[in-house]
Amino acid sequence: MKIRLSFMALLGLLTTGVFAQHSEQNHGERFEQLGTMLRSPNVYRTASGAPGHMYWQQKADYKIDVELDDDNQSIKGSETITYYNNSPDQLTYLWIQLEQNQRGKDSETPKVTESSISRGMSLRQLQGILWHSDDYAYQLLDVKDKNGNALPIALNQTMMRVDLPEPLEAGDSFTFSIDWSFNIHDRMSFIGGRPGYEYFPEDGNYLYTMAEWFPRMAVYSDFEGWQNKQFLGRGEFALVFGDYEVNITVPADHMVGATGELQNHREVLSSTELDRWNRAKETFDTPVVIRTQEEAEELEKGKASGTKTWKFKAENVRDFAWTSSRKFIWDAMAVEQGGNNVMAMSYYAKEANPLWGQYSTRVVAHTLKSYAAHTFDYPYPTAISVEASNGMEYPMICFNYGRPDKDGTYSEAIKNGMISVIIHEVGHNFFPMIVNSDERQWTWMDEGLNTFMQFMAEQEWDRNYPSRRGPAHKIVPYMRSEKHLLEPIMTNSENIIQFGANAYAKPATALNILRETIMGRELFDFAFKEYSRRWMFKHPTPEDLFRTLEDASAVDLDWFWRGWFYGTEPVDISLDNVAWYKLDNRTPAERQEEAAEEAERNETYVSRSKNMEDIAETYTEADPATSDFYTTYNPFEVTPQDEAAYQNFMSSLNDEERELLNSNMNFYELTFSNVGGLVMPIILEWQYADGSTEIERIPVNIWKLNESQVTKVFAKEKEVKQVVLDPLRETADIDESNNYWPRQYQPSRFELYKRSGAVRGASTGSNPMKRAQNK
Repeated sequence: MKIRLSFMALLGLLTTGVFAQHSEQNHGERFEQLGTMLRSPNVYRTASGAPGHMYWQQKADYKIDVELDDDNQSIKGSETITYYNNSPDQLTYLWIQLEQNQRGKDSETPKVTESSISRGMSLRQLQGILWHSDDYAYQLLDVKDKNGNALPIALNQTMMRVDLPEPLEAGDSFTFSIDWSFNIHDRMSFIGGRPGYEYFPEDGNYLYTMAEWFPRMAVYSDFEGWQNKQFLGRGEFALVFGDYEVNITVPADHMVGATGELQNHREVLSSTELDRWNRAKETFDTPVVIRTQEEAEELEKGKASGTKTWKFKAENVRDFAWTSSRKFIWDAMAVEQGGNNVMAMSYYAKEANPLWGQYSTRVVAHTLKSYAAHTFDYPYPTAISVEASNGMEYPMICFNYGRPDKDGTYSEAIKNGMISVIIHEVGHNFFPMIVNSDERQWTWMDEGLNTFMQFMAEQEWDRNYPSRRGPAHKIVPYMRSEKHLLEPIMTNSENIIQFGANAYAKPATALNILRETIMGRELFDFAFKEYSRRWMFKHPTPEDLFRTLEDASAVDLDWFWRGWFYGTEPVDISLDNVAWYKLDNRTPAERQEEAAEEAERNETYVSRSKNMEDIAETYTEADPATSDFYTTYNPFEVTPQDEAAYQNFMSSLNDEERELLNSNMNFYELTFSNVGGLVMPIILEWQYADGSTEIERIPVNIWKLNESQVTKVFAKEKEVKQVVLDPLRETADIDESNNYWPRQYQPSRFELYKRSGAVRGASTGSNPMKRAQNK
């Protein structure tokens, strides 16, 4: 409905500044600064989010000799650790992480995992309840100082305390050694997990992915002391930077890939492979195959006698992982990064071809370039992708899935799933391998940030890439969940019900919303780069991220962190009402004419219409004595006084006021309610009667004085046909049915027969390639 608005009344509204009085406060909670919810700044971590002038972190150097027993699927090793106490504190003991113990018979993991019996149970489900009789925990742990004297230790599940013979003072170092061994488990079984082996019965060979395979130093930090929370299988790792020298002894016909740079190419590669390797170092456009599929298949047929030792060095890394198999095909190409050539490489068995040979190393190279553009140049010499029906990351090496069918065909979902997991796991080199957050406490700081970066890399790979996480509307199903199924992002990894949505998708979505909607790309990209560069090779906390993004952008984001990271409220802004007003610039005659027409409309009803025929003459019509002044009075007649008042008003206007009066402006008063609770900017699309459209953005501060309901007037030259709230689906609004004026109602549809299948991008799906070949 269009309402005429008096120009004098409009002037009064614009100039008097009258505010309605509320009986109770309805604002403040969602816009309060985080304050004491964040750790206080100090000399180690500043209020700006940067490392302080007295920032410190520990260092641990490793020298490791390890031997793989391919007949018995076990390893044994010996390591020497030099631990540097760069803290200002005196240490009387050290904590060592023993993640392999999580796979032992007495592990707490199955004890704290809920289980139930259903009418139909798979063997894998039942085995998970029974756990296992084999013991894959460390079988030997011999800890000695550098002089060979036994050191007292205390074992607590996946943590080992080493008691020092004398306190380790600030600035000093301590060197000690550990001998150890364990049996490698089948990671394709119900035990699962990141490391282990896969057995290929067709050719009788194994493919080993060795991770979390040696006792590793726990982190001692300024904000937490020792990070010695137990490893239950989900919460990943807090680790110390250091330098590694690792000698890996394997069967002579195995190919080994590992963190760091190979030091003895001539001893472990054939002359042909060495020539190809040297050519790959100068090739930037396409991968060079160093060990071919035909050569790998020949090696699969028989086991060579003897062993070879592969020697690797890695500087300033937080961990070390490796892979070994005689099944491996190996290809590589160079990628320029910051004036240096990085070797992008892939290791994969024949079962992964042709998919991996075509895509894997190219995706590795693309990922390094994409991530570097948004953060910093990749500083390490290599980046390796290993096909291992897995998905896990370590410095310079990661294990990924994506295997085609045996006939070499594959679905588009398999291809996209493989590309996504390679981008994701290679991307982890940036977060947390370099920007080294504590994954066990804050999973989202590596998984969420990396998933956000993965989304951008996917879109840069293919313009129509079906990204599963990142766009705001794709988090809506999670945000709609019942309250008891939701936790804040700022939750420990072991306490999260919907882990993937909470730790991966929601923080990635939040960062994308910051970039696209709240801050804008220019401000966000600068601030995110600043965070990444500030905390390269350091240990950031959530406070450091929050503070840096605000410090580098001048955008107050406390309301955003509070809502998206510390809360579980969803976004649901409703466009409740639209009132349309026009300025009353009519002449007295025009006003009276419209008033007369309105009065006539108001007095037109069924009884009056019928009475015009049924009542031949009323009493006043029959008796002239009932006549008076009002019998002939016309209330809609324009009087000389009306004309004079109008002329006086018009002559009082200046040019600017007269122009406004004659502008024929439309005023739309919109009322919004915050149904979901999570405050967000109001984004409107105005669809005009002439077919044109306009996007208008109202900052989130519109909610500051009333977090439940706001009203705002918009002046428009054109007449509006429709208003749409959040037209580009930027805010993760969980109910779009209340985003329209006039309301739009969409019918719900159902299928008589529901098709089976998974979403595009998952590791399943139809295989048109196979169907095409079978024509």
